[in-house]
Amino acid sequence: MDVSLNLWVLTIAGLCALIAADFFIGRKPHDVSVKEAGAWTIVWIVLAALFGLGLLFFAGGQPAGEFFAGYITEKSLSVDNLFVFVLIMAKFAVPSQYQQRVLLFGVLIALVLRAVFIAAGAAIIASFSWVFFIFGAFLIWTAWKLVQEARAEEHDEEFEENRLLKAAERRFGVADRYHGTKLFIQQNGKRIMTPMLVVMLAIGTTDVLFALDSIPAIFGLTQDPYIVFTANAFALMGLRQLYFLIGGLLKKLVHLSYGLSIILGFIGVKLVLHALHEAGVHVPEISIPFSLGFIVVVLAVTTVTSLMASKKQAAAEKRDEEHVDV
Repeated sequence: MDVSLNLWVLTIAGLCALIAADFFIGRKPHDVSVKEAGAWTIVWIVLAALFGLGLLFFAGGQPAGEFFAGYITEKSLSVDNLFVFVLIMAKFAVPSQYQQRVLLFGVLIALVLRAVFIAAGAAIIASFSWVFFIFGAFLIWTAWKLVQEARAEEHDEEFEENRLLKAAERRFGVADRYHGTKLFIQQNGKRIMTPMLVVMLAIGTTDVLFALDSIPAIFGLTQDPYIVFTANAFALMGLRQLYFLIGGLLKKLVHLSYGLSIILGFIGVKLVLHALHEAGVHVPEISIPFSLGFIVVVLAVTTVTSLMASKKQAAAEKRDEEHVDV
């Protein structure tokens, strides 16, 4: 796509307006109900769909297909982020009425950091086409690692703070309790951070680790920076509501890692084929319509098999409890 500077400015301004509206509507700290989370989740999905249809109308089927494939991929990968978000909330004992505020600013930090990653990725790809080999190999390796972790059932039960977070805590100090939604307070004549700011930084910076596989993945579906950025933006901005909507269902998605590994491996192969094609080797390339259909089918099958397995496990546990009682 030939995206003008004006369109970039309008798009970013529009996204900022949506974020501002989301902030002011939910600015009062409160417990987010499933009904509220569900309504806002639908709103963000509808907005993403309308944006994709706008691309279809003004730019054609190829950019629209790339956007929808990228959006669905980023959305599915972001669900995996929610597992870590749950650990972070537990680690810092975030009061339930403040969690929506924490997630809002944490996601904003993540969006800014991802924009930097996207700009760097686009610049590298524009200069070095062989980088697709590296991206493809990395995604295939990540897919294999996900399968190994899923089979070994190795899941971290506690969030470990990264070095950047620890350095900020040492530099500014951290209060021993929450002070409403304040980010800094004065204590003994010194300005120190509150746990609210710490947990926001934790969510924002932790997302950078997830971007290491999600950004190469979406570049495997489209090399257009505008589509990469907007797909990431819409996927991330609806993540806060998704946290409250499916928080209780996360443990039931027992096959999610397998589904994500298949998707990442598929995109990795697609990147390698594209790199070979760019190098002049006559190999078949995977089309966007096929990629979109493949991703949707994998996610659908993963969700169904996960819920079936969870239901079967719950029934088995119930039988065991009844046997013990007898």
